[in-house]
Amino acid sequence: MIPVIVLDDPELAAPLARALLAGGIRMLEVTLRTPRALDCIAAIARDVPEAIVGAGTLRCAADASAARRAGARFGVSPGFTPAIGRACQELALPLVPGVATSSEILAATEAGFRALKFFPAMQAGGMALLKAWQGPFGDIVFCPTGGIHAGNAADFLALDNVACVGGSWLVPADALAARDWPRITALAREACALRG
Repeated sequence: MIPVIVLDDPELAAPLARALLAGGIRMLEVTLRTPRALDCIAAIARDVPEAIVGAGTLRCAADASAARRAGARFGVSPGFTPAIGRACQELALPLVPGVATSSEILAATEAGFRALKFFPAMQAGGMALLKAWQGPFGDIVFCPTGGIHAGNAADFLALDNVACVGGSWLVPADALAARDWPRITALAREACALRG
């Protein structure tokens, strides 16, 4: 499970990371969708080193550099370009590039990537497309994101080519605003139990 986190208050970053850790989730993707996302990544990297914090929504080489400087230990992009792949490789920042088509998978694998984000998963074909990809891309693993929730995550995780799933349901905006850490911990525990 990788929670897709939209966060703009660095003061909430460490308590949120601790709540997710308490529920069994160590890999945290903080998306670069808010003005202070990099500060939030830095706060988690500094204050909760046992969490593996990454930066999501990397769209260019500059995003990758900024994420690395903030302390991100991995990056996630919504798509793939050779430039962003090279930038992450040069920075030694592990990247999970986004794909939605067979051609994008070919481009990402040519650049050396074998763990890919399938995004937007539900809109692009969902489980049916992942099953179809098992033949020609049997050596590739995917992290479906986009439309994944507690009700369908287990079905995705049951597929042989799915290594993990990503989703925002693990950190609901209302729970974050209310600083309801016990609820977030409970959601993390429930999510971890899905794979058994």
